[in-house]
Formats: sequence, structure tokens, C-alpha cells
Amino acid sequence: MVHNQVPKQDIEQLLRHGHSVRIFPKGYSMYPMFVPDRDEAVIRPITDTTRLRRADVVLYRREESILVLHRIWKVTADGIYLVGDRQTQIEGPLHPGQMRGILTSFVRKGREISVCHPAYIFYSRLWLILRPFRHHVGKIVHFFVRKII
Repeated sequence: MVHNQVPKQDIEQLLRHGHSVRIFPKGYSMYPMFVPDRDEAVIRPITDTTRLRRADVVLYRREESILVLHRIWKVTADGIYLVGDRQTQIEGPLHPGQMRGILTSFVRKGREISVCHPAYIFYSRLWLILRPFRHHVGKIVHFFVRKII
């Protein structure tokens, strides 16, 4: 049996040409925000890196490495500092030229949720405040998620 496969798209090329993309984030660095193979991220191109703010989720390329989706910890004259939602270690400073796209919404259980939704804004701000305690909070969240699902 032959299966038709959709050709892999070059995410960076699509973003460079002004297209939004939908991706399934891999790995657990953004857990509990994104669960691999369940949640989709809707990313639009970044047109102006001066508009990036704390708590924005951006898609960036590590130097000579992979594309990563993480949350902005802070933006300074030195660069952009990022942290995954499951991490406590801050990465940076990164150059604004490494930024490829910004999260505009996410899809969970078939429902698209905007980053402008008040519940999302509350979550993203709270999660940054809880950064030093994430390991403990993550264990609690994981315990309850396992019980519900």
C-alpha cells in the first residue's frame, strides 16, 4: 500500500515569505503549554523585533542549530533572553536576527485559542513569575493532568 505524504515544508522559508505556519512542537521544554503530538502552535512571521515583549512565545534558531519555540524572559539592549515553560535556566542574550516567528494562537483539542485571550495572558504572566519553582509546580500539574486524562 502506498501512502501519499505531504512534502516537508521549510518553516523558515514560509515565514520569510510572509506565511503563517502551524507546527506540532516536539519535546517537553514548553510543557505544560504544549504537549507533543497533541497541541499545535500557530506562528506568524516577525516583522519588527522591536515589538517583542516579555511573555511572547517566539520561534528562533539557535546558532548553527535547531529551531526552538520558547517564551521571552526579557528584552534588553544586549539581546533577547528566553526560557522554556518547563525550564528554569534562561538562555541568552540572543540576537534579534535569530527570531523567526511569533506565536499568535495555539490549537488544543480542535479549538484555536488566541494569545490575546485573558486566560492565556494570565497563564503566561503567572508562569514567568513561577520560574524558580517550575520544577515543583510542573510535578503538581502533571499529577492532576494524569488524573483527568
